[in-house]
Amino acid sequence: MAKLFYGTTTEPIQIDDRLLAHVKVVVATKLRRGESFTLSWVHGPDQPVGRSTIWLQPSIPLRFVFDSEQPEALDQNLLKRMANDANSSRGLSLDIAVEEPAAGVAPTRSSSPKSASTRSLARAA
Repeated sequence: MAKLFYGTTTEPIQIDDRLLAHVKVVVATKLRRGESFTLSWVHGPDQPVGRSTIWLQPSIPLRFVFDSEQPEALDQNLLKRMANDANSSRGLSLDIAVEEPAAGVAPTRSSSPKSASTRSLARAA
């Protein structure tokens, strides 16, 4: 699991590496444009039932930490969907399915093998 450190908190938000790779691109694009938005997720199985939402804006520090040394393959359709969500009043939600690239399909970047991921891909540590 990759980690997203938000603000000055020491507890990271744990997210599937492949999903965080996509989140990083969307977040960096929005923040580079000076656009603020929300990011939400359902709590993981080891957390109290519920969901969390954070407000992302350029002045709040973020750090993305990945388990894999190699960059994940990026799905352009998923990036577009996530960018549209981030631009909506609902904000970006991590409760989405992230499929692995099909065998023989050239990824945007090289990837390491991971299993397909579904709901609750993020959890607070």
